[in-house]
Amino acid sequence: MTDADDLRARTRALLADRPPATSSRADFLAARFDAGLAWVHYPEGLGGLGAARSLQSVVDAELAAAGAPDNDPRRIGIGLGMAAPTILAYGTEEQKRRFLRPLWLGEEVWCQLFSEPGAGSDLAALSTRAVLGDDGVWTVTGQKVWTSSAHLARWAILIARTDPAQPKHRGITYFLCDMTDPGVEVRPLRQITGEAEFNEVFLTDVRIPDAHRLGEVGDGWQVARTTLMNERVSIGGSTGGRESGMIAPLARTWRERPELRTHALHQRLITLWVEAEVARLTGERLRQQLAVGQPGPEGSGLKLSFARLNQQISGLEVELLGDEGLLYDDWTMRRPELVDFTGRGPGYRYLRSKGNSIEGGTSEVLLNIVAERVLGLPTEPRTDKDVAWKDLAR
Repeated sequence: MTDADDLRARTRALLADRPPATSSRADFLAARFDAGLAWVHYPEGLGGLGAARSLQSVVDAELAAAGAPDNDPRRIGIGLGMAAPTILAYGTEEQKRRFLRPLWLGEEVWCQLFSEPGAGSDLAALSTRAVLGDDGVWTVTGQKVWTSSAHLARWAILIARTDPAQPKHRGITYFLCDMTDPGVEVRPLRQITGEAEFNEVFLTDVRIPDAHRLGEVGDGWQVARTTLMNERVSIGGSTGGRESGMIAPLARTWRERPELRTHALHQRLITLWVEAEVARLTGERLRQQLAVGQPGPEGSGLKLSFARLNQQISGLEVELLGDEGLLYDDWTMRRPELVDFTGRGPGYRYLRSKGNSIEGGTSEVLLNIVAERVLGLPTEPRTDKDVAWKDLAR
């Protein structure tokens, strides 16, 4: 059984064999993956050693102390936080070996083709169709929207309707889609921030081999739930020390600009600081729970808190700065590789945080999940639950 001492020894052996100061980033990361130190809880041969998930921090601490490069996790967050755990849970051995290594190394960026113009909060109402041909290839046609990183992605996790005669939560199948294939068109969506980190994606007769289906035909909703639970933990449960995240620039401004302080603002800052610390510790507890199982509905509560706090903290920051808070640093139309909350000005943080209560599951939907699956309250009446999707009014 791999323990902390064994992992320290393995990590130090990696550092001795591939010194970060003289090894290329790509070479070091490849050696780390092959040594099983990428995801220590993954199986051997897939970047892990079958160790306890909680022991990943042992490896990370050794590597950080040595100045070793990371795999730029913010840039490839969709692959790491959503695609990888779903592929691990439902993929064939061939799929795991094909996709997990280049995903972790950052050689192939992933995006998520789930939401549609008519299926956002009610994702199971999606209408993108996939039809299986006699040649064993699926033909996919439809439109997806609010797709982060689609302009960078080589691969996408995709859900499509394969049996419209089934109720909406059934008859959905999960696929891995090559974004470079003919028929995939990516268009930017310019946001209120001026950037276009999101995209709309049009799929016109895109051919996906059945070998790129994840899970059973018609079981796509169950597979997608694994992705969604991991997504909410990924968004709401970010790692970081005390006073990290959105509270950091607000606290820094408070300390450096005493002339802006008032008693009322101080009281609000203290309240938000405490709530941000509670959310951080809750996220740490949730990550420890993940060490012994799969993410559950608790991640929805954490993501709810993340969205509310980001919006309240950024609003207080703008208010604290007064007239300065009304300024905006740059309206240039860009297609960024990642969302950088703390690398931009307060105006950007204020505007971008508005999306936090929409992306990754709207706050309204997450409140239902917490009520029904965490608190055990009665479910809302759903008249469309057992009605064939093709018979639903749209």
